[in-house]
Amino acid sequence: MSVHPTIQAVTERIIERSKPTRDLYEARMKAAAEKGPRRGHLSCSGQAHAFAAMGEDQDALATKPGANIGIITAYNDMLSAHKPFETYPEMIRETARSLGGTAQVAGGVPAMCDGVTQGEAGMELSLFSRDVIALAAGVGLSHNTFDAAVYLGVCDKIVPGLIMAAGTFGFLPTVFLPAGPMTSGLPNDEKAKVRQAFATGDATRADLMAAEMAAYHGQGTCTFYGTANSNQMLMEFMGLHLPGASFENPHTDLRKALTLEGVKQAMGMTALGDNFRPAYEILSVKTFVNGIIGLMATGGSTNIVLHLPAMAAACGIKLELIDFEEISEIIPLMTKVYPNGLADVNHFHAAGGLGFLMRELRAAGLLHNDVKTVMGDGLDAYTKDPKLKDGELVFVEGDGKSANEKILRGVSDPFQKTGGLKQLAGNLGQGMMKISAVAEERRIVEAPARVFHTQEAVKEAFKNGELNKDVVVVVRFQGPKANGMPELHSLTPALAVTQDRGHKVALVTDGRMSGASGKVPACIHMSPEAADGGPLAKIQDGDMVRVDAVAGVIEVLVEDFDSRMVATADLTANHHGIGRELFDVFRNNVGPATNGAAVIL
Repeated sequence: MSVHPTIQAVTERIIERSKPTRDLYEARMKAAAEKGPRRGHLSCSGQAHAFAAMGEDQDALATKPGANIGIITAYNDMLSAHKPFETYPEMIRETARSLGGTAQVAGGVPAMCDGVTQGEAGMELSLFSRDVIALAAGVGLSHNTFDAAVYLGVCDKIVPGLIMAAGTFGFLPTVFLPAGPMTSGLPNDEKAKVRQAFATGDATRADLMAAEMAAYHGQGTCTFYGTANSNQMLMEFMGLHLPGASFENPHTDLRKALTLEGVKQAMGMTALGDNFRPAYEILSVKTFVNGIIGLMATGGSTNIVLHLPAMAAACGIKLELIDFEEISEIIPLMTKVYPNGLADVNHFHAAGGLGFLMRELRAAGLLHNDVKTVMGDGLDAYTKDPKLKDGELVFVEGDGKSANEKILRGVSDPFQKTGGLKQLAGNLGQGMMKISAVAEERRIVEAPARVFHTQEAVKEAFKNGELNKDVVVVVRFQGPKANGMPELHSLTPALAVTQDRGHKVALVTDGRMSGASGKVPACIHMSPEAADGGPLAKIQDGDMVRVDAVAGVIEVLVEDFDSRMVATADLTANHHGIGRELFDVFRNNVGPATNGAAVIL
């Protein structure tokens, strides 16, 4: 089936807009691919340094023609999602040896947990960690002794940073190897109720701790559909994972089989064979459009709207918010996974998961099929489910049905006819709202503004009863230039309680919200940001603000608004402590949120 005319038009516009940068990018990637890795051309001393630690693989690296895989790993013990990667390098090395090749850990990249740093100073480093991850991966691969790269990473900034590196080293074949979600624990809606009860003083800290530990209880990604799991969806829709790999739990036989098969695919795509498939050929405009489609169909994290332009820029592709908006208008919302519903990603996977979604979207002409993936040309493999039969990994066609229509529906009967994200624009600038978890009757809020410069001030006002009314909470000077654009998810319980008391509530900020954010309408990523003199810096307490996620409008209903002086804030406290002093160069050089808030591109 031919692709939907809107998708075709958006794709053609991106191609035309990106032509100068994409043509230059492809020329550079082709030239680098033709030169190949430098392993065989290093000096004897250089080769000795590169192979010294490789034990039984030393001779193969020095004298044999087999492929050498570079592993970039985000392993640490701080992130439950990344703990399983501890054992991956040895699995990868063993598989490479069995195929006549070798594998080396080229380097590690940092990986922080936004769940730990919510509401803390460390969150101000979170967004910038994405660019640090790209830089660190670049250092590891700069040794230029590899025929392919595999990337081990899952969570919020890690996957986007790794894609920025994969695009920069696009002359190398690339496979992403995920670790999967933890098994289901305390349901996410029950955990949220305890958080709200704690915010009102109706639950003790012991109650809260017990609920949190029951929800986050083992290895793997958090089970709600936040940024980490949106990343995993994205990698599958973009053809960089194996089919069905995103949401298989850690440490199962099927998870191990998918990991080993991913290594085999990487080995089979190198220039040493007949199926050379460098990453830059996979990371095309159509692939990125497919990623946006997946985001809209699943109601994924708004953080992905921030990351995709930066990821695409590393591949010479220019994405703009209008691209997201127009695609969202024609892509149905097909899933209900917390915070958009009660189910978690394990339930979603069991109901048919990404294979069902991609099969439905492709059949309706809502996906580009003429793309390259780590599995070959087209998306045929991605409409199938991985299975183990007699110990062997096979991919089998699904039955074409959702196993639970409360969680997963087809194109003909979606949860809503448009995607899960909405762009808002007006005299306050541009922003984005995740509407998939916001009730339809709450998508338009017109109320007086209450302006804050810190999260702590919002929480204090809530405790003092100052927000017990219809209110648009404006939290400004939270953008990338001001303080690194932290997530403001720790405000969610207070705002949700205020909304549950029967008031109209909205949040407007130049900061971010977590991918777990849900029922409170939040217009985020406001750009230009307040620290850059944006209109958000002109708003005052009591100004009537209209947040309309139906018409896509955000505006201040004040006659003299444009002529007002902009407010300023003392931001010096944001520039030191917990490593923040190391990131002045990032804050001073970061781009706007509309372009991905990137520093290095």
